[in-house]
Amino acid sequence: MKDRVILHADVNSFFASCEEQINPKLKLVPMAVAGNEDLRHGIILAKNQKAKPFGIATGMVKWEARLRCRNIVFVGAHTDEYREFTRSVRKCMYNYTDQIEPFGGDEAWLDVTGSARLFGGGYEIAHRLKEDIRRKTGLTASVGVSWNKAFSKLGSDYKKPDAVTEFNKGNYKEKVWSLPVGSLLFVGRSTTKKLNSIGVRLIGDLANTSMGILENNFGKNGLGLWAYANGLDNSSVCEYGHIEPPKSIGNSTTTPRDLCSEHDIKQTISMLADTVASRMRDEGVRGNVVAIGIRGAKGLSWFSRQTKLKHATCVSKHISSAAYDLFLKCDYDWQKESIRSVGVRVTELKYIDEFSQTDLFGEEETRYVEEALEFAKDRMRKKYGYDCIRTGLEMWDSSLPVISPEDARLKGSGMYEISNQRRYG
Repeated sequence: MKDRVILHADVNSFFASCEEQINPKLKLVPMAVAGNEDLRHGIILAKNQKAKPFGIATGMVKWEARLRCRNIVFVGAHTDEYREFTRSVRKCMYNYTDQIEPFGGDEAWLDVTGSARLFGGGYEIAHRLKEDIRRKTGLTASVGVSWNKAFSKLGSDYKKPDAVTEFNKGNYKEKVWSLPVGSLLFVGRSTTKKLNSIGVRLIGDLANTSMGILENNFGKNGLGLWAYANGLDNSSVCEYGHIEPPKSIGNSTTTPRDLCSEHDIKQTISMLADTVASRMRDEGVRGNVVAIGIRGAKGLSWFSRQTKLKHATCVSKHISSAAYDLFLKCDYDWQKESIRSVGVRVTELKYIDEFSQTDLFGEEETRYVEEALEFAKDRMRKKYGYDCIRTGLEMWDSSLPVISPEDARLKGSGMYEISNQRRYG
């Protein structure tokens, strides 16, 4: 059977590169795209090539970046422009295949197996795609080529910027197996640490570790990681426009001031739950599990809790109530530490039109009416703006944030997350 040809294209320093196209003068100075310090979101989202020699890194706070590079220039994010650049990049990809699976706004897998007769092999198509993106958008991209998604993603990360790397069955043991195990797709920091503790430091170590040992330490996930390391990833690239149901939808915020009371936390949770529920309805899903994450203001301690609901929901007040009850059960010690940031997440999602179990007490009619009201609220907000309908609780203290679902769409901002990907650790 003929091997598949899978590309993974990653636009280099996407946000910063977009800003350089918007304002070419930024190419001449160390520059970073960052959040608003006044709202305590002063985190670097992306940096340009001029900033990298100073050790400026994504996720670094602004004051630390200034210590490393005194003359660094910070710019705010222009999300509408980023979306236009993303659309242009997608059009370049669509010229070669309709099997395109986005992995964030600036990355995507492409299955070009059927395109070889028209455009040549994978390596040639990767170069053509890279040059198309540069010519039509001014952005550079790194492209990985392989027979599976995991290795093609490694290829796009292998050499940056503006490069093509191919991992094939003739060279992967030499090149892929010599890379740190943490560079493999879906291997997070905690999994890397645990793998290191059993002597697995390179991808080759993982590939040659007994499946029994991996299953004992990681369960079925261990077998999946072993398959990735050995190039046995058979997952398909979804056709362009195909949407899998998300695994979870969540929203978090670092508040403009520390939260010091139960009323503060209730107002913030209500706002977060409203945006999460709105996005769920937009995706057409309900969720069974509600989770919260709390970060303290002094030592930045963090904890999370979750609970399973009696019935799946996409109604704001149900999510808010469950999240607030979770917090109250924690018996939080306000005397010890106030709260800096809060997150609300809903998991175990299923589409609204899927079958749901009825009950004997006639609650379906009430839930139907509540959902209908929520969808009506969404329609009004789309027509008249998000602020046209808000709860009294959310307006109680104007010093606390008001975030609409649209405000939180920026990838990596730390304020919004929707996950379709499973990450081990």
